[in-house]
Amino acid sequence: METIIDKYLKIAENIDPIKCVGHVSKVQGLLIESVGPSAIIGEICRIEIGEEVYLQAEVVGLHGGTIQLMAYSETGGIRVGDRVVASGSSLDVAVSDKLLGRVLDAKGKAADGKGEIESGVRYPVMANPPDPLKRARITKRIATGVRAIDSMLAVGCGQRIGIFAGSGVGKSTLLGMIARNTNADVNVVALIGERGREVNDFIEKDLGEEGLKKSVLVVTPSNSPPLLRLRGAYTATAVAEYFRDKGKNVMLLFDSITRFARAMREIGLATGEPPATRGYPPSMFDQMPKLLERSGSAETGSITSFYTILVDGDDMDEPVADTVRGILDGHIVLSRKLAQYYHYPAIDVLRSVSRLEKDVSGPAIQHAVGVIRRLMAIYDENEKLINVGAYHAGTNALIDNAIAKHDSIENFLMQGIGEKAAIRDTLVKLGELAGVTIPEEELPAESSGAEDEE
Repeated sequence: METIIDKYLKIAENIDPIKCVGHVSKVQGLLIESVGPSAIIGEICRIEIGEEVYLQAEVVGLHGGTIQLMAYSETGGIRVGDRVVASGSSLDVAVSDKLLGRVLDAKGKAADGKGEIESGVRYPVMANPPDPLKRARITKRIATGVRAIDSMLAVGCGQRIGIFAGSGVGKSTLLGMIARNTNADVNVVALIGERGREVNDFIEKDLGEEGLKKSVLVVTPSNSPPLLRLRGAYTATAVAEYFRDKGKNVMLLFDSITRFARAMREIGLATGEPPATRGYPPSMFDQMPKLLERSGSAETGSITSFYTILVDGDDMDEPVADTVRGILDGHIVLSRKLAQYYHYPAIDVLRSVSRLEKDVSGPAIQHAVGVIRRLMAIYDENEKLINVGAYHAGTNALIDNAIAKHDSIENFLMQGIGEKAAIRDTLVKLGELAGVTIPEEELPAESSGAEDEE
């Protein structure tokens, strides 16, 4: 058992008696340049702007003898000549089970006024993804408690899914439903670059007291400097990795990956990177897979992740959406048209795909999903004819069947915000709609976080 003396000995061992010092030579916009100190990319430095007053900055670039830094706070008060002291370490976060029910900032510090989280265990914010050859295969289903997902877009334990939608279509609300209803062991919620007003709304309205008990929130509002928005994403992932390494099935809910990409763009352009596709620098396309690949299955535990992507003008081919869609294991598209009809969650099933659906669902469930998808596609293809009265009943048996089942399917896919859909009931109802009997061995148990499909 660690004693108080051991604790202080560890602190003393980590103290570097030799300090590397430089001085500020230029401040332009977001970027701070200094002559010295000797530092590496990602190292934290202290800029002394007054007597016992300093701010933290991180090394983001090296240019000859010039160090390029970005501050974790506003740059007001910095003057040319201010001392820059290298810390010799990069950003890390204190982790323990005491994080559950807490709200953290981008640096892993308590942001809810309930006191700091004391822990001798620290995880680096920047880390490498698991070895791909040591990742466990995804063969188990995890329940989200959202009927449209659990029935038509089965999610595997350790799968990574993107939620693509324009603004105001219900991304945050859908994440809140998943956080409250999922049977994952732990939720880690990253609110990156969102409106400050939405933080309390998400905690109190979308997440609720029940969801908060088994959740850790990492919050970086939109008015934060870009470096904090960037690091908030990595901090949330590091917290998820801690619980994963303890053998837990973790649900990482990330809102939004678009704000992360925009922070990368601000930093890249400030450090002199050339703008590439639609102004995004090459570093964004380099860093995106490094972040997304950290989630997923591992040797012990798993991180099942949902990343929201704000699709500008509902353009699914814009750079961020196109890049993320190629990395993740599936995509859920939210439809503005469905939202206008007050169909919530506004999931466009026909445009959404779970790439691991067949790996975690039995043959009867797959057949039922195929039947429902076919009925929905037939109705969608003939909707205009049906609505204007140009189609006459009895002309085509497939269309007649699609019309007869349309309302039942729509009602099945709709769900109230506070409604929890038990996965067994969801799959039984799916079979009834499709006229398929789901055998008992294909129905997952409600009690556990992830169940094998036999």
